[in-house]
Amino acid sequence: MTVRLRIRGGEVYDPANGVEGDVRDVLVEDGRIVADLPAGVPELDARGLVVFPGGVDLHCHIAGSKVTLARRLSPERARAEGLPAPELEGGTGRAGTGGVVPSSFATGYLYAGLGYTAAIDAAIAPLGARQAHAELADVPLLDSGFLALLGNNALLLSLLEAGERERFVEAAGWILEAAGALGMKAVNPGGVAAWKAGASNVAGLDDPIGGTAITPRVVVTALADAAADLRLPHPLHLHCNNLGMPGNAATTLATMQALEGRRAHFAHLQFHSYGGEPGGLPVSAAPAISEYVNGHENLSFDVGQVMFGPATVMTADEPAGYLLHRLTGRKWVNLDIEVETGCGVLPFEYRDRNRVHAVQWAVGLELFLLARDPWRVVLSTDHPNGGSFRAYPRLIRLLMDRAFRDEELRRLPEGALAGSALADGLEREYTLSEISIVTRAAPARLAGLTRKGHLGPGADADLALYPKGGDAEAMFSAPRYVIKGGTVVLEEGQLRRSVQGVTLRSSPLYDPGAAGRLRPAFESRYSIRMDNYPVAAEMMRGEGRVGGDTPSGGSEPA
Repeated sequence: MTVRLRIRGGEVYDPANGVEGDVRDVLVEDGRIVADLPAGVPELDARGLVVFPGGVDLHCHIAGSKVTLARRLSPERARAEGLPAPELEGGTGRAGTGGVVPSSFATGYLYAGLGYTAAIDAAIAPLGARQAHAELADVPLLDSGFLALLGNNALLLSLLEAGERERFVEAAGWILEAAGALGMKAVNPGGVAAWKAGASNVAGLDDPIGGTAITPRVVVTALADAAADLRLPHPLHLHCNNLGMPGNAATTLATMQALEGRRAHFAHLQFHSYGGEPGGLPVSAAPAISEYVNGHENLSFDVGQVMFGPATVMTADEPAGYLLHRLTGRKWVNLDIEVETGCGVLPFEYRDRNRVHAVQWAVGLELFLLARDPWRVVLSTDHPNGGSFRAYPRLIRLLMDRAFRDEELRRLPEGALAGSALADGLEREYTLSEISIVTRAAPARLAGLTRKGHLGPGADADLALYPKGGDAEAMFSAPRYVIKGGTVVLEEGQLRRSVQGVTLRSSPLYDPGAAGRLRPAFESRYSIRMDNYPVAAEMMRGEGRVGGDTPSGGSEPA
């Protein structure tokens, strides 16, 4: 049955197609945007509303073993906010819990309630891929996928040490395909492997990893090259060494310089943009980081904005999690994942009167406001590390409303703005078009999701319609309508229908014969048989391939 809808008279922001506030109709047929519809089709009156593509969260943590650990570690937070089951057309939805790490169903409902229709979990161990797919399948209303952790994989590191670059690329491609991942992630490359072996955290790009001759520089550049060789839609997604440490901007800049000429996406760049001396207090190094990124089109980043209030540290960077536990005394849980990676989780809270937290908050805003090209910037809080995705509307207000931002700056403790461009005032205010870019068009483009983040013919009919007027936080907290795949799921601000999303994964270009060549090394290290490692396609929801053998280079339901 053909399903058609004319969204009439909205103020449309579709920067990918050069549309910036034009009053026009958007036409939907069978889950896609189309150029024309016959007369007399059903209409949705969008007059007085702002029409955006559905939101795309390129960097969040919503599934897998780390999320399960976080929920188990802080049951008191879950109990504090129970979410009743919504009344949906044709029945009742499922209840859940909210808080910083919502339950699976609640995650989908809450994202949709902000106008988001796609999300990428940024760190899943391939060994945990099966659980991650099962959990993502339990998150309604979102197309979703994940990035596989490869930066501390013992098999890959051993191939690098042996100088077998071709086999390294083959092995990375096989692991990504086996896991059903969208792309590759490196977290503190080499540092987690060294820490698990009993060494201290790797301090710099050129420090040897354990007893090997390879260094984080070798790992980072090899993975960036592999992402290009495998023709992944998203470049290497990189969590640099020395996260959160005063003076770590030097490591970040050195890493960026090492990647000269290679595409790379820097994760939660705010946590890697600190000046100061090791062991001292951090100060902002955002101006220097921004100057370098602005001059290098091969680089993109998500901010990982800190938002004051509760958060949960949830990272594959075990040494960073352990250090934070030692500094704060908060309860902490650690998980080692065989030869692949690790995980550290602890509940946290950012306070506006804490100087360190205030520096982190200010650094994130600087990175947003100093960026000259919004197409290489992604709005994020590194949910839930810097704060919940539910804080996105407030973050948008901070970017769009200088008076509000200046009022918040006055609350910071003395010395928090040392070295910060905010100390002299940054007049810039993001426009609605720029907000559409950093929350929709840019993350979709950077992830290779060619049918998302825009409203051109052939795009997925994912839209969010917001009331115009009032402050930006109120506006983006309460869309009037949300449409997912052509279905109106949120209507007059109330969730009415729940639909299932698809799994977004890549098609890495590699020789399938790599599995046979990898088998001896694999089965000598893992406790799982190699034949049991790949995730069955049946576990993925209407699998959406991205790039590779997909003719359009976009997400194609199988």
